[in-house]
Order: sequence, then C-alpha cells, then structure tokens
Amino acid sequence: MPTSHQVRPSHARGYAIALCAAAILATTGVLIRHLSLAYHLPALVMAFWRDVFVVATLVPWFGWRRPDLLRVPRGLLPFLMVFGLVLALFNVLWTLSVTLNGAAVATVLVYCSGAFTVFLGRWLLKEPLSLAKLLATGLSLGGCTLVSGALHAGAWRTNLVGILAGGLSGLVYAGYSLMGRSASERGVGPWTTLVYIFGFASVFLFLFNLPPGGWLPGAATRPADFFWLGRSLTGWGILFLLAAGPTVAGFGLYLVSLVHLPSSVANLVVSLEPGFATLFAFVFLGERLDGAQVAGGLMILAGVGVLRAGEAWAGGALTSGSR
Repeated sequence: MPTSHQVRPSHARGYAIALCAAAILATTGVLIRHLSLAYHLPALVMAFWRDVFVVATLVPWFGWRRPDLLRVPRGLLPFLMVFGLVLALFNVLWTLSVTLNGAAVATVLVYCSGAFTVFLGRWLLKEPLSLAKLLATGLSLGGCTLVSGALHAGAWRTNLVGILAGGLSGLVYAGYSLMGRSASERGVGPWTTLVYIFGFASVFLFLFNLPPGGWLPGAATRPADFFWLGRSLTGWGILFLLAAGPTVAGFGLYLVSLVHLPSSVANLVVSLEPGFATLFAFVFLGERLDGAQVAGGLMILAGVGVLRAGEAWAGGALTSGSR
C-alpha cells in the first residue's frame, strides 16, 4: 500500500516535467531557423557552438552554487563519454536527414524514436511492454506523420541514404533516451549528466568539423568557418540564447523526467514536441493549421492519454492485488 502510493505522484511529476521539456524544446526551432536564414550558419558549426555554450553556461553556475554536481566517479567517465558521442551523432544524423529528406520527412523519421525506445527499453532495460505502450506508439507515430505534413506526396521524394540517415537519427535518439535512464539508475544526477554529455559532445562535434572540404553536410569547410558569425553581436547573442535557454532547459528537464519515468514513457510524452512546434508556428509566425495537422496533434495527445490511463490502471490493479 505505501509503496504504490509513493510511486504514482513521482510518475505524475515525471509526466509534467516531460511535457514542459517538449514545449521548451519546440521553441528551439524558431531560433535555429532564424540563425540559418539570417546568417546562413552551417548546421554542424551551430551545433558545436550550441553545445559549447551549454557547458559555458552550466559549469560556472554549478561551480559557484553546486560544485558537487560537477563531480562524478572516475569510473563513470567512459559511460558519459559514450553518452556524449551518442548526442553528437544525433546532431550529425539529424542534420543529414534534414538536408537529404527535408524537414517534414526528417521530423517523422526522428520521432520513430518513440517506437525504438519502447522496444529497446524492453530489450536492454527490461522495461515492461504493455498494450497501452504499443497503442500509444502507434498513435504517436501517426500523429507525427500528420503534424509534419509528411503525407504530402512531394515530401517523400528522397533517396536511400536520406531514409537511412533519418531512420538512424530516430534510433540514436532512442539510444539517448535509454542512456539517460541508465545514467539515472547509475546514480548520476540529470544536471551532472547534462554538463558532461554536452561537454563530450562539443569535443566530438569539433572533430566532425575538422576534416577539410566539409565532407559532412553543414560542416565547416575551413577553420575560419568556426567563427562564421564574425563580429555580429546579435548573431552570437541569439546563438548563446539558444544554448543557455531552451537547450539547457529542454534537455535538462527531459533528463529530469527520466528520473521519474521509464525511457519509453518519457520519449512518447516528449513526442508532443511537433504538436507544440506547430502551435508556436501558428501563434508566433502566423502559419495556418490544416485539418490533418490538427488531427495529428490530437492523435499525439491521445497517445499520451492512453499511456497515462494504462499506467493508472496498472497502478490500480497492483494496489488491488496487494490487498
């Protein structure tokens, strides 16, 4: 009885935190789009500075207020380094997917991560696989397809390399979710995890930008490209805002949600991000929502509702059984 009573508020808190993470992460697209259009900033250079500024924001703050959050056992550093590599690879694959497939198809493919996380969570972390999760996965994928506009025939004019990059971006994002849950189970706090993985990711992204000729789309073609924004204080300010604001808050809260929720559940809740992004585009950019996008948003919401109801039912059944 007491055990089940304690678990449910934690899960409710996890849902609220994951929802906040989805809403905040959805705002990053506005800033990234502005930097791309106004300054033509190469995507991987942007990703590198974004990660650097995240670390530059958090390390001084924690060093002053919570130095204990900057300390981890030396034995966990290899795990956090691999976690940082996963984050860096996600940035690369996402960029390739957007370049080769377009934003709509790339969005659908990356949110296949919800399905990947459900099944990989079952395989690797022994998370339970319920009918509610399966139904929520289907609703989430269908909703993301509608919200992104990927049902339009022109959106699927792509090639095999693009499809592979998009599918792998979803798989790597699922790996990010699973490693976030694993970090929590290893006793590493979410904010400590955030500092270390963004620090390692910035190193890997620097290395990805080093090969001459920019063999990766969106990578630096010469060393001077690292300082693409030059003396534009406005451009650097927006890039710093992107890192210190929605990136820190969005990724940080997502890792916090993984303390309270299984990775499969948190990932499905965060799949509300495309719905939030569409809403923000309507409110702030004047873009119109069509019927398919509205239906897609409702499907994603329904998926989260099914997931929450399934867990509530399972909790009730467990309580009844304990009596």
